[in-house]
Amino acid sequence: MRRPWGKLVTAMPASLKLPRRDGLLAPYTLTGRAPITAPPGPIKSRIGMAAVHVVADPLATINPTLEVALDWDATLRYRHHIWSLGLAVAEAMDTSQRGMGFDWRTAKELIRRTVVEAKTVRGAVLASGAGTDHLEPGPHVTIADVEAAYEEQCAWIEGCGGRIILMASRALAACAKGPGDYFKVYGRILAQVREPVIIHWLGDMFDPSLEGYWGSRDLDQATETLLTIVQEHAARIDGVKISLLDQAREVAMRKRFPANVRMYTGDDFDYPTTIRGDGDRHSDALLGIFDVIAPAASAALKALDGGDLARYADILAPTLTLSRLIFRAPTRFYKTGVVFAAYLNGHQSHFRMVGGQESARSMVHLSEQFVLMDRAGLLRDPDLAATRMRRVLAVAGVE
Repeated sequence: MRRPWGKLVTAMPASLKLPRRDGLLAPYTLTGRAPITAPPGPIKSRIGMAAVHVVADPLATINPTLEVALDWDATLRYRHHIWSLGLAVAEAMDTSQRGMGFDWRTAKELIRRTVVEAKTVRGAVLASGAGTDHLEPGPHVTIADVEAAYEEQCAWIEGCGGRIILMASRALAACAKGPGDYFKVYGRILAQVREPVIIHWLGDMFDPSLEGYWGSRDLDQATETLLTIVQEHAARIDGVKISLLDQAREVAMRKRFPANVRMYTGDDFDYPTTIRGDGDRHSDALLGIFDVIAPAASAALKALDGGDLARYADILAPTLTLSRLIFRAPTRFYKTGVVFAAYLNGHQSHFRMVGGQESARSMVHLSEQFVLMDRAGLLRDPDLAATRMRRVLAVAGVE
């Protein structure tokens, strides 16, 4: 059977030494597989949204741990890459480091610029994150403050002509007294939006400050609160993105959604089966891993469009092993793997991140990611990727 990532290339594959978990260096020779490519055209049977990263400006005269400067050309060029594959863009989400160094002031400009870019691309789909991250949680923050913060960000996105992803709020998690406060805040915001929104439940494995979201640390009770909001405001909700890394809970929830409300999987551990579905309902996708595996995600979803379930599964199987590594605990540092992949694949000229987060994963972890990307056919220029991997290793003292 023809492998989804293509035939063996004829040139001798590159070799390099990589650090192992036992502290030793071991030689690794790339597989020699050609990179996977997706056929042209739109994706029809599912919505596949990539929550995309931002490209820091490494030469800006700033304090990089306290201030933000983006390479706007590279950042927007990457969004065009995602759209060219038929995927949708989820902008200014946690993958862009919202809440981990990327501030609302810069997010506003990112959203404005991306909406403008989307209008130049036929069929481009874009939605942007609205939260309360410009409101610092504290003892004097009230529910009214949270509502006002959500209203400000939603108004900005809609004023730019964009669609809203309603992100979870650290300030709300800190000041809410119970489920009633969530009913109040979400009810108020949903009553004002112009178009149906995507609600995002981001679990505490991604952001410890969101523990107890929806008014309870008991996930069953929290689920019931969210389901009540969805059922009461279904006309204002396009879908819900669940980022709990809990496939069983996601599948059980989507069975209880009104027919018009989508489930957008945020399960970077088990996305192939939730997207495929169970014959009754399926999940669409809004995933950070789609930033890393975009060509494979596009190829797989287009295979699913054609009913080729075997090819769909064959393409995504090796990406799942990669995703489970990138999103390994502490899960919130997955962004480092996302940007590292973009650097290896030539989408940016450097491996620097907002807030200095390039240091959040070990060299062993990054080396394992390099190997898994190679085996999954996700190095679009293997020789370039090997050269860049050597540069990163050299900074760590590996010659």
